[in-house]
Amino acid sequence: MPDRCAPERTPHQDVRHRRRRVLVTGSAGAVGTALLRELRNEYELIGLDAAPGPSTDIVADMTDLDEVLGAFEGVDMVIDLAANSEVGATWQEVATNNLPATRNALEAARRGGVRRFLFASSHHVVGLYERDEPYASIVSGAYDGIDPQSFKRIAAHAPIRPDGFYAVGKVVGEAMLRLYSDVHGLSAIALRIGTVHPADRPLNPRQFATLLTHRDLGQLVRRCLEAPPDLPFSVFYGVSANRWRLWEIDNAKKLIGYAPVDNAESWR
Repeated sequence: MPDRCAPERTPHQDVRHRRRRVLVTGSAGAVGTALLRELRNEYELIGLDAAPGPSTDIVADMTDLDEVLGAFEGVDMVIDLAANSEVGATWQEVATNNLPATRNALEAARRGGVRRFLFASSHHVVGLYERDEPYASIVSGAYDGIDPQSFKRIAAHAPIRPDGFYAVGKVVGEAMLRLYSDVHGLSAIALRIGTVHPADRPLNPRQFATLLTHRDLGQLVRRCLEAPPDLPFSVFYGVSANRWRLWEIDNAKKLIGYAPVDNAESWR
């Protein structure tokens, strides 16, 4: 059975002679499961989740700081996925689960001396742009009159427009990430992840724009983990090279060399 404590570690183990240790919180979810599979040959991955299962090494509740502190000790990097991932989550669910979980992950990472922290934000922080044209037509699959090469994609610096309380929680999470980066020097990256699910292909018209394949997810996270230590706080969209993608990824290409290889059009 998974342990509720951090895995045993060899004293004085030299980081130069071992794979880097990466803690993945929320490891039992769709994104966590895909990431563990994509990155398992390159890193020593430790899955933490409230739910036991094949992707969970440590069973713990991220809303309890004292319970999870030990899991962050001796960890090089953290990928924080722990949250109620329902887009329709209520404010009560976000306030009692998602926000404390994010704050605790950051605080535990600070205390544990973590070198890099990746926060799973969401494209829903700009979700209400999809009410506007041309985005509304694109997500409905009505492409007539729209040039996929010239319409203005949504940049990481665009004003936020959350589409629900789940998205509001992610906005607050990004703000907490920036706080820990600026005040405590934590190397921090927010990933506004697109559509990731077990089918690993678009299942409706909207997903031809929003899909992030497991392969591209793995590459994006890998590029973030391997980015230079002086990379400033950054926000990147997680999306494949889809013909109709809504979001701009030029900053991820420039800063970390992200080069997605999949295009949702291949499933037309």
